[in-house]
Amino acid sequence: MQLNPKSTAFLFPGQGSQAVGMGKELAEAESAAARVFAEADDVLGIPLSRIAWEGPERDLNDTLNTQPALLVHSIAVLRVFQQRLPEFRPAYCAGHSLGEISALVAAGSIPFPDAVRLVRERGAAMQAAGERSPGGMAAVLGMDAPDVARICAEVSAQGSGGVWVANDNCPGQIVISGDVAGLEAATEQLQAAGARKVVRLAVSIAAHSPLMAAAETHFQRALDQTPFSDPQIPIIGNVEVSQLRNAAEVRADLKAQLTANVRWTETISTMLNAGVTTFVELGSGSVLCGLVRRIDRAAASIPLDSPASFEALSI
Repeated sequence: MQLNPKSTAFLFPGQGSQAVGMGKELAEAESAAARVFAEADDVLGIPLSRIAWEGPERDLNDTLNTQPALLVHSIAVLRVFQQRLPEFRPAYCAGHSLGEISALVAAGSIPFPDAVRLVRERGAAMQAAGERSPGGMAAVLGMDAPDVARICAEVSAQGSGGVWVANDNCPGQIVISGDVAGLEAATEQLQAAGARKVVRLAVSIAAHSPLMAAAETHFQRALDQTPFSDPQIPIIGNVEVSQLRNAAEVRADLKAQLTANVRWTETISTMLNAGVTTFVELGSGSVLCGLVRRIDRAAASIPLDSPASFEALSI
């Protein structure tokens, strides 16, 4: 398939897309990918590549490891792509939650080593906030975001617990986040209101909710120490669903993202309305490709994460 840079967007996955073995085959086949993993191991001083490639799954699913592993795999894929098509510049970049930092590397806004350090601190900040304010997340299937948000607001107002919309992933797939009591109450009311299914996710933190407020101070220190440049490729931020034009806007979006809803449906729609017809997902799995198909079946979505996927794309 021949990609047109003027109508192509790069997407980068977030937490939940990780899998043991991620990036191993690509690193074995492509020296550019192997160098990315080796550099991350050196930066962090831990065998991140071994954790990503061999597990155990428990270690990979530790937020402190998950977040840098996803970023590193995404950038390994990006470097192989850039080696094969060095002049290619997509029309837009965007990342789902954590993936926004991978997108910022692709857009030239943050050097890779600094991004690795930043995501490690992001994971540490979120993990500490989760210990201070325990909670969880659940996927709500078969109900639109406004109805889910209304029920969450009603539950929170009743005082039995706090629960909020965390991710508007696509029509019919909304993720909520909150404390245990809030999630239980919301699950009952959402099912009574017609949700097809409410599924608790295997996470122990209430990401993208006010319960992550304690993480903001810790993460702000890391952001202040990170050198950002103005993005060289248009990047659509998760929080305001608008283009991040300079380093100040990038920092503000990344900080706000910890407690704000990830507006992914609107992010994809914004790029579609700007003329994007093809979305390439760089990194582990194909979750974002599935969401694109649910948002617009006419859009092309291509997962890129292995040697075979590169061959299928003919680059």
